[in-house]
Amino acid sequence: MAYPGYGGYGGQMPGMQAQGIPIQGMPGGPMGGSMPGGPMGGPMPGHMGGPMGGAPPQGGYSPYGGGFPGTYGAPPPAANDPMWGYFTAIAGQDGEVDAEELQRCLTQSGFSGSYSPFSLDTCRIMIAMLDRDFTGKMGFNEFKELFTALNGWKQNFLMFDQDRSGTVEHHEMSQALSAMGYRVSPQALNAIIKRYNKGGRIFFDDYVACCVKLRTLTENFKRRDTMQQGSVNFQYDDFILCTMSI
Repeated sequence: MAYPGYGGYGGQMPGMQAQGIPIQGMPGGPMGGSMPGGPMGGPMPGHMGGPMGGAPPQGGYSPYGGGFPGTYGAPPPAANDPMWGYFTAIAGQDGEVDAEELQRCLTQSGFSGSYSPFSLDTCRIMIAMLDRDFTGKMGFNEFKELFTALNGWKQNFLMFDQDRSGTVEHHEMSQALSAMGYRVSPQALNAIIKRYNKGGRIFFDDYVACCVKLRTLTENFKRRDTMQQGSVNFQYDDFILCTMSI
């Protein structure tokens, strides 16, 4: 069967070229000045490949863990990886990024452009999307994967926000979800729109929050649907874990 939402994890719109998004330097850190090829500078290689295009690696999920050399489960980053310097500029003493640090990073980098900055709640669920060990923080690999996802989601949003108002309408949200590969019922779509709209329109921050939740819940479902039949059986505690952790 065609798996619902498979391949729709924030993918780039068909026929749309990747566009780099300039990143501003972070004052006071090793990232002072502009950073060519940074996290918003176009598509980046990552676990998912491209701007969130394609399926996860064969044979399971790539390992995630802390980011600094010597951290258990995390290979040392490439010496020429431009993301490494950016990561170390914002990571805490523990070598990981929490929600407050992520929010500060996204605000200072100007990722949202003319759109409203990301709320702390949206930053929390971004981290939860990749937080397989439930620490509430991200290591270096998770940090890179997040920016790959964000680039794809922003490109999708820009495709439909043609007047650059920072919002999309209901029918545009439906088209955006379809373009990312999600196939949901009209009832589910109405529930999504009611949850994430403000005054009848969906802002970029809420759009990203919706994409994060859809990706995470779909991944959780797909991981349990081993026969790809479109149905699974949940234990109560497992269901609560899947839904309340994001």
